[in-house]
Amino acid sequence: MALPAAKDEVEVTVLLPCLNEAETLEVCVTKAIRALNELGVVGEVLVSDNGSTDGSQEIATRAGARVVHAPIRGYGGALLNGIDQARGKYVIMGDADDSYDLSNLEPFIRELRAGHDVVMGNRFRGGIAPGAMPPLHRYLGNPVLSWLGRRLFGLRNVGDFHCGLRGFNRDRIRDLHLCMPGMEFASELVVRAALNKYDIVEVPTTLQPDGRSRAPHLRTWRDGWRHLRFLLVFAPRKTLINPGLIFFVLGLLGTAALSFGPIRIGSVGFDISTMVYTCLAMLVGAQLLLFGVFALIYGHTEGITNQKQVAWWARLVRFETCTAGGLILILLGLAGSILAVSAWGASGFGDQDLAETLRVVLPSSTAIGLGVTVLFAGLFASLLSLRPIESRTGTKQPQVESVEAADADLARTGS
Repeated sequence: MALPAAKDEVEVTVLLPCLNEAETLEVCVTKAIRALNELGVVGEVLVSDNGSTDGSQEIATRAGARVVHAPIRGYGGALLNGIDQARGKYVIMGDADDSYDLSNLEPFIRELRAGHDVVMGNRFRGGIAPGAMPPLHRYLGNPVLSWLGRRLFGLRNVGDFHCGLRGFNRDRIRDLHLCMPGMEFASELVVRAALNKYDIVEVPTTLQPDGRSRAPHLRTWRDGWRHLRFLLVFAPRKTLINPGLIFFVLGLLGTAALSFGPIRIGSVGFDISTMVYTCLAMLVGAQLLLFGVFALIYGHTEGITNQKQVAWWARLVRFETCTAGGLILILLGLAGSILAVSAWGASGFGDQDLAETLRVVLPSSTAIGLGVTVLFAGLFASLLSLRPIESRTGTKQPQVESVEAADADLARTGS
């Protein structure tokens, strides 16, 4: 058993989040302590407990770990507490289910000592034992999310985006002010490190079937969605805004051109049936664009994105701006609808030239749909901008009147 070290002597903290891990916690702590001793590293094993009721705290203490209570429930909550309580210059985080190889910490410590800010483990390079990872995670979830992470944030040297065994410089990670309490903390750490130009490297590690008899805390679809949602919040330009602009502009150009009559390009003709899809492209593009702006505003309101990324868009989707734009679109659509009805009335409300009628009706109905969407988008964006403020008594109260002030603040900080 490693002797407790003074705070200023500890080089490495092995951090294990814990919630009812009595079956495997002791072996994990023992492996980590043995690895540190064999490497001659002055370190500690820190168990950040999330309120276990199975005696995990006592087991960890007997095995030689230091135990701290994590007041915020969740994987990320436990790790955030552990990082705050860690005494080591470097922190190596793992799981307490005996799935990661805590007996082989040398590659992580070596790369951290070399000056890298974050050292990621890669299970696909190191080896995944049969039964250690569900096929859905191994062949779909992890590869897709890792691919997205690389594409969105330029992390070409990270092949296993969600490996739970990773090391980092404690103070550098504290500087990021991480905040995600759930499983998406794994994404937050590497994404925000990448956005802040941290030095990230990867080393092989292995994965074994965990030693628990109960089901894991991880929930495939729920936690997979939370990871995906987090990635979208941090890269809405690439995932939502840019595609939305492309769809909308192409749809607008196509609709405007077909409003004057059929178009032929070579031997291919485009007419009313094509206009249906150009109008659809406008609607879809506008919604993608607005969802991207919502993501930017949400990220700013929660304090997890740069204000300069959201200032211009926040001004664009102000409630007043969207109300004016939405009403103009609705009025244009109503004017087109009145024109179509008038033309129908002029013919005695009899049979219509369907193609000519739809050239007016389709853009008009699309304008009404866009107007309603934009109108309520302004309301929703304003709701996202609401933030609590500290009252004079020290308690937080909702500041409903601060929407315009918040928009003005965004404009100032983003300029």
